[in-house]
Amino acid sequence: MGMTMTQKILAAHAGLPEVKAGQLIRAKLDMVLGNDITSPVAIREFEAQGFTGVFDKSKISMVMDHFTPNKDIKAAEQCLQCRTFAHRFDIDNFYDVGQMGVEHALLPEKGLVCAGECIIGADSHTCTYGALGAFSTGVGSTDMAAGMATGETWFKVPEAIQVKLTGKLQPMVSGKDVILHLIGLIGVDGALYQSLEYTGEGVKSLSMDDRLCIANMSIEAGAKNGIFPVDEITEAYMKGRVDRPWTAYAADPDAEYTRTVEIDLNTVEPTVSFPHLPENAHPISDVGDIAIDQVIIGSCTNGRLEDMAIAAEILKGRKVDPNVRCIVMPATQQIFKDCIEKGYMTTFIDAGCAVSTPTCGPCLGGHMGVMANGEKCVATTNRNFVGRMGGITSEIYLASPAVAAASAIAGKIADPRKL
Repeated sequence: MGMTMTQKILAAHAGLPEVKAGQLIRAKLDMVLGNDITSPVAIREFEAQGFTGVFDKSKISMVMDHFTPNKDIKAAEQCLQCRTFAHRFDIDNFYDVGQMGVEHALLPEKGLVCAGECIIGADSHTCTYGALGAFSTGVGSTDMAAGMATGETWFKVPEAIQVKLTGKLQPMVSGKDVILHLIGLIGVDGALYQSLEYTGEGVKSLSMDDRLCIANMSIEAGAKNGIFPVDEITEAYMKGRVDRPWTAYAADPDAEYTRTVEIDLNTVEPTVSFPHLPENAHPISDVGDIAIDQVIIGSCTNGRLEDMAIAAEILKGRKVDPNVRCIVMPATQQIFKDCIEKGYMTTFIDAGCAVSTPTCGPCLGGHMGVMANGEKCVATTNRNFVGRMGGITSEIYLASPAVAAASAIAGKIADPRKL
């Protein structure tokens, strides 16, 4: 029986001619990632185990992106711990205030991850890099510690679900709508410890920003990872960013999948996931009159340049409803700079938005947008669990940047196609 894309990458990194679903393997790592919340735990474990060095200082990344600029003393102490560790071992890829961005936007942008690589990160949304044809997955901080020291970790080889995409996206529909639609179809545990492998002619109509968004939220369906084929769009994105050899793996024609889910992109509408699970997805045409208090546009899911562009297009010449707080967060310093150069920042500010330095802050209820009890938010983030962004009775509606921007103007969840 043939192998899937994921299985081929894992086999190569385990030094094996083939692997099968369910097999336990030990694989070499191309990148180990941590942030300002998960790295301190890994550092303590690293020291507790008596490790005295890292396997490769160029293959470890630490990004201070959750509570930075530091929101309180504890956050400052966590970042100091990371900073001290990075300086001690001369870590090449340490990103602090002024250089950092949201980790899962920053690493692809910097060319630190690419096709064919095997990547772990102590953050569940590490699966983002599957957009580039890599195997990437989230792990615990203990595994991060071992990975930093040894350059290896263990995996159980996952089974796979084929997601066959046909057609092309319609106006005001994006990758965020596709992944919310998919999670609505299969549920938050529909791909539990399986690889979501995106295939079909529809893939070519998805931009790299669309793919990064879809791969990012594959974990919201329970997946071990999400992965896209390497094509001309992938190669164009890596050109000028990646300065090392890379490998494009393709699934064998007889690769085994547990199921195939088909999505006609022509039929996907702007989609909204109601509280309190991403699987509670509704096409915008079925959404009723829901007043909101806050809008968040940003995060590792939707803080990239195309996300900023569509939000600016919708907000230009309009005003945010006076009863809504709209917070816009470009995901990296480069995206922030691009937004300035393209005039998006002026558009956001003129519309009445607050614009933030790159941060994960509001997504996890940390800072820069925490909600009071009873408030409702439309967010381009990835999770809408109970209390995720603040008060236990607050509500999060997940949506694309287009829906979020339209909703900020309307003061309620709104269809961007009707503005």
